[in-house]
Amino acid sequence: MDAKLFETLVSTPGISGREERIREVVKKELEGLVDEVRIDRLGNLIGLRKGTGSRVMLSAHMDSIGFLVRHIDDNGFLRISPVGGFDPRTLVMQKVLVQGKKEYLGLVSPQEPPIHKQQKEDREKSPRIDDLFIDLMVPAEEVKANISVGDPISLYRAPEVTDRAVTAPYLDDRLGVYCMIEALRAAKSTAEIHAVVSVQEEVGVRGAITSAFGLEPDVGIALDVSIASDLPGIEGHQRGLTQGEGVSISVMDSMTISDSRLVKRFKELADDNGIKYQLDILLGGGTDAGGIQLTKSGVPVITIGPPVRYVHTVNEMALISDIEDAVKLLASFLESAHELSLEW
Repeated sequence: MDAKLFETLVSTPGISGREERIREVVKKELEGLVDEVRIDRLGNLIGLRKGTGSRVMLSAHMDSIGFLVRHIDDNGFLRISPVGGFDPRTLVMQKVLVQGKKEYLGLVSPQEPPIHKQQKEDREKSPRIDDLFIDLMVPAEEVKANISVGDPISLYRAPEVTDRAVTAPYLDDRLGVYCMIEALRAAKSTAEIHAVVSVQEEVGVRGAITSAFGLEPDVGIALDVSIASDLPGIEGHQRGLTQGEGVSISVMDSMTISDSRLVKRFKELADDNGIKYQLDILLGGGTDAGGIQLTKSGVPVITIGPPVRYVHTVNEMALISDIEDAVKLLASFLESAHELSLEW
């Protein structure tokens, strides 16, 4: 695994609608792997590798969940509005990066007394995002001079890479971006490939819709993390994907039914190349595939990616073996994509 690339991707801020910093990072990586790179009007990054045969669109979203500053009170504490989905229980006393005229490290705190002064009923309450505030640890005058309503806020946690696993905020979906880059690096493909690094997926799969509309692909492959539920208390039919058992091949999620021909093709490629894989049905959530699929007269789509535990927290976790399986499977598909025919 390219630890340096991974750490850069997961450490660069870029919440939905404010992807400019992560876009520049990914642009530099793509420029040596494709023939052309451009940025469309919504902010999607689109790389073209010229070729023949079917027009293949890859899509991994660069945006992440986060917050916007909603209010600054007289004492310099920030109130926040979420951008994307959060479980408030995971946010208490986490660190965030607030990006204004200057950048500040902040602490997310609930609006309640310290535990030493709480009544029993207080300790049993679940926090709400409306009850959280951010302490920037500087005087109120400095906060008001450098922070404004609408400034973006990202989760802040240093990534960790071991010989087996990675953990960081924003594996969703910087791992998808990582897999795209590494597969483009590995694949000797003659197909026409449009590598899209999309914006605003976390707030409604917006970038994938507009980019697919312009590209009119013959096939769409979304690269996104899937939910690993191999955890204590989840047993039997409720348990879906297991970490260490390979890349996820999505059959269906709440937005998309994957094209059965693509599911078959990816299974065959995995079997032929000794790549471990798991079939996934996700009852909640979707990917860029949902936006690509409904473009113009319709596009056959599928989603693949590594299973991840603790999604939408500061400590998302994946196994390196599953990430590498995702890269290998995508590269295998790209190398034969010029032969792909999906006519009914």
